Amino acid sequence: MTTFDDRERAFETKFARDEEVAFRITARRNRLLGQWAATLMKLTPAETDAYAKAVVQADFEEAGDEDVVRKLLGDLTAAGVDVDDAAVRRALEEQTVEARRQLIQPE
Repeated sequence: MTTFDDRERAFETKFARDEEVAFRITARRNRLLGQWAATLMKLTPAETDAYAKAVVQADFEEAGDEDVVRKLLGDLTAAGVDVDDAAVRRALEEQTVEARRQLIQPE
Protein backbone atom coordinates (compact mmCIF):
# COMPACT_ATOMS: atom_id res chain seq x y z
CA MET A 1 0.00 0.00 0.00
CA THR A 2 2.91 2.40 0.41
CA THR A 3 3.27 2.86 -3.36
CA PHE A 4 -0.38 3.82 -3.58
CA ASP A 5 -0.04 6.17 -0.59
CA ASP A 6 3.06 7.78 -2.08
CA ARG A 7 1.31 8.28 -5.37
CA GLU A 8 -1.73 9.79 -3.66
CA ARG A 9 0.49 12.21 -1.71
CA ALA A 10 2.28 13.18 -4.92
CA PHE A 11 -1.06 13.99 -6.61
CA GLU A 12 -2.19 16.02 -3.60
CA THR A 13 1.09 17.93 -3.56
CA LYS A 14 0.84 18.64 -7.29
CA PHE A 15 -2.74 19.82 -6.91
CA ALA A 16 -1.80 22.18 -4.07
CA ARG A 17 1.15 23.53 -6.06
CA ASP A 18 -1.00 24.08 -9.16
CA GLU A 19 -3.61 25.94 -7.09
CA GLU A 20 -0.93 28.15 -5.52
CA VAL A 21 0.53 29.00 -8.93
CA ALA A 22 -2.93 29.80 -10.31
CA PHE A 23 -3.62 32.10 -7.34
CA ARG A 24 -0.30 33.90 -7.79
CA ILE A 25 -0.90 34.36 -11.54
CA THR A 26 -4.36 35.81 -10.87
CA ALA A 27 -3.06 38.19 -8.20
CA ARG A 28 -0.22 39.35 -10.48
CA ARG A 29 -2.67 39.77 -13.36
CA ASN A 30 -4.96 41.90 -11.22
CA ARG A 31 -2.03 44.09 -10.15
CA LEU A 32 -1.04 44.55 -13.80
CA LEU A 33 -4.66 45.35 -14.69
CA GLY A 34 -4.74 47.97 -11.94
CA GLN A 35 -1.57 49.54 -13.33
CA TRP A 36 -3.01 49.48 -16.85
CA ALA A 37 -6.22 51.19 -15.72
CA ALA A 38 -4.29 53.71 -13.58
CA THR A 39 -2.28 54.70 -16.65
CA LEU A 40 -5.49 55.31 -18.58
CA MET A 41 -6.84 57.40 -15.68
CA LYS A 42 -3.53 59.31 -15.48
CA LEU A 43 -2.97 58.56 -11.79
CA THR A 44 0.22 59.48 -9.96
CA PRO A 45 2.70 56.70 -9.07
CA ALA A 46 1.45 56.58 -5.47
CA GLU A 47 -2.18 56.51 -6.62
CA THR A 48 -1.28 53.81 -9.16
CA ASP A 49 0.17 51.58 -6.46
CA ALA A 50 -2.86 52.04 -4.22
CA TYR A 51 -5.25 51.45 -7.11
CA ALA A 52 -3.45 48.26 -8.18
CA LYS A 53 -3.80 46.95 -4.62
CA ALA A 54 -7.51 47.84 -4.66
CA VAL A 55 -8.00 45.84 -7.87
CA VAL A 56 -6.29 42.83 -6.28
CA GLN A 57 -8.62 43.16 -3.26
CA ALA A 58 -11.69 43.47 -5.52
CA ASP A 59 -11.09 39.95 -6.80
CA PHE A 60 -11.97 38.53 -3.38
CA GLU A 61 -15.58 39.77 -3.56
CA GLU A 62 -16.88 36.83 -5.59
CA ALA A 63 -15.63 33.85 -7.57
CA GLY A 64 -14.50 34.50 -11.12
CA ASP A 65 -13.36 37.64 -12.88
CA GLU A 66 -16.66 39.54 -13.02
CA ASP A 67 -15.93 41.53 -9.85
CA VAL A 68 -12.62 42.75 -11.29
CA VAL A 69 -14.16 43.61 -14.67
CA ARG A 70 -17.01 45.47 -12.95
CA LYS A 71 -14.58 47.49 -10.78
CA LEU A 72 -12.30 48.41 -13.67
CA LEU A 73 -15.17 49.32 -15.98
CA GLY A 74 -16.89 51.40 -13.30
CA ASP A 75 -13.72 53.24 -12.27
CA LEU A 76 -12.59 53.92 -15.84
CA THR A 77 -16.04 55.18 -16.83
CA ALA A 78 -16.21 57.39 -13.73
CA ALA A 79 -12.80 58.85 -14.62
CA GLY A 80 -14.07 59.77 -18.08
CA VAL A 81 -12.02 57.18 -19.94
CA ASP A 82 -13.73 55.98 -23.12
CA VAL A 83 -13.57 52.20 -22.61
CA ASP A 84 -16.02 49.37 -23.05
CA ASP A 85 -16.46 45.90 -21.60
CA ALA A 86 -14.64 44.27 -24.53
CA ALA A 87 -11.54 46.44 -24.03
CA VAL A 88 -11.40 45.56 -20.32
CA ARG A 89 -11.78 41.86 -21.07
CA ARG A 90 -9.10 42.06 -23.76
CA ALA A 91 -6.75 43.72 -21.24
CA LEU A 92 -7.62 40.98 -18.74
CA GLU A 93 -6.55 38.32 -21.24
CA GLU A 94 -3.36 40.18 -22.17
CA GLN A 95 -2.38 40.72 -18.55
CA THR A 96 -3.05 37.05 -17.76
CA VAL A 97 -0.48 36.09 -20.38
CA GLU A 98 1.98 38.67 -19.04
CA ALA A 99 1.48 37.57 -15.42
CA ARG A 100 2.06 33.95 -16.36
CA ARG A 101 5.20 34.93 -18.27
CA GLN A 102 6.52 36.95 -15.32
CA LEU A 103 5.97 34.14 -12.83
CA ILE A 104 7.27 31.34 -14.99
CA GLN A 105 10.28 33.28 -16.29
CA PRO A 106 11.36 35.55 -13.43
CA GLU A 107 13.55 38.42 -14.42
